[in-house]
Amino acid sequence: MDGTTVSRRTFGKLVGAAGAGTLAAGALGGSPVQAAPLPSWVTTGTTVASLAAFDNAMKTYMQARHIPSGQLAVTYKGRLVLARAYNNNTPVLIQPTSLFRVASLSKSLTAAALVRLTQEGKVALGDPVGKYLDLTPPAGQAVDPRLAKVSLWRILQHTGGWDRDLTNFDPLFKDLVIARSLGVPLELTHADVIRFMSGQPLQHDVGSYVSYSNYGYMLAGRVIEAVTGQPYETYVKQKLLAPLGITRMANGWTIAPHTNEVGYHSQYQGTTVLDSSGATVDSPYGTFSMRLHDANGGWIASAVDLVRWASAFDAGSPILNNTSLGKVWAVPNPTGVNANGWYYGLGWQVRPVTSGGTGRNTWHTGSLPGTYSLMARTYHGLSWAVLFNQRDDSSGLTYGDIDPALWAASRAVTSWPTHNFWSKYFA
Repeated sequence: MDGTTVSRRTFGKLVGAAGAGTLAAGALGGSPVQAAPLPSWVTTGTTVASLAAFDNAMKTYMQARHIPSGQLAVTYKGRLVLARAYNNNTPVLIQPTSLFRVASLSKSLTAAALVRLTQEGKVALGDPVGKYLDLTPPAGQAVDPRLAKVSLWRILQHTGGWDRDLTNFDPLFKDLVIARSLGVPLELTHADVIRFMSGQPLQHDVGSYVSYSNYGYMLAGRVIEAVTGQPYETYVKQKLLAPLGITRMANGWTIAPHTNEVGYHSQYQGTTVLDSSGATVDSPYGTFSMRLHDANGGWIASAVDLVRWASAFDAGSPILNNTSLGKVWAVPNPTGVNANGWYYGLGWQVRPVTSGGTGRNTWHTGSLPGTYSLMARTYHGLSWAVLFNQRDDSSGLTYGDIDPALWAASRAVTSWPTHNFWSKYFA
């Protein structure tokens, strides 16, 4: 659990400071909370009888894991057919537009931003990262000469040469180690992490091996800022989200929630990385820095926002032309498709469909203390996004089980509805 230590707590602690009576709307997200408890299971959003299998799947999954809050949005053939929120013994009523941390689903936005910059002629994906960023190591340390070969393609396809599995070191979760090494105070900055990592050796030759790297995507965010002269979040909002009518999404904050953002639940605690106090905090609220994770895992969104975002990768996209979409789905060279039949494109995992259809299934999961998320696009015109405000539980059940549960729910649908809820959630 990213170095945290175990300590039992309850979700009710999040609202305990408010005392009795009504908690102001937006204090933790959702609607105002009355002193009277909510019923044990409450759904919000329009019920769709023909899609009841999705509601049943969510209820079974959440109750087995004691997850307080969840959301699901489903599209079919470009139409938003389901937008639901699920409240499971939660003190805050969650709506289909409530905001959740989406964790690594953020990578699809960062990759798309760099691809959009290639479309605008401002970068080339073959450019080395060092063309745009200062990769000077700490005094007395040498740069791995292979670092000069790390291109934008490589960081987006996780083939830059870093391997957290070999080193047990993901720099985006090692704030305390980096601060001590550099002699800098907490909270770390992006520049601190880059300076530290510029003195670390690569574990593989560049391009030779796929290894998931949050650090690579953090670098991508800084390239976007260097090229555009804008904050990363500003560029993404203006060039990627606004053309889709998405206005709710934002970079999240570690402690103070955005208006309409949910609270996050974890049984774990750890040492804060927001300052040098050494204080013990609940895992979702200070054991990692949302500021550092902006480009690799820092966005907040609702499920309806995410399926709207997923539509940007369909033909006729208002933000990415066909050439750009081809780059997103390109197979990494020379690593290719892995033994499990999929590969990492640009911000998406990709499985070519060769049996029962043509095309590809694309997806990504996200995970942080207090967060689990999944976004998927299928070869036959479906997409869904699902969000939870918890990722751990004493039951020992895995969270990845939501993927087969939603596939099973989709197969149970005998007739897809013809309605379209887009206008309910987007101007």
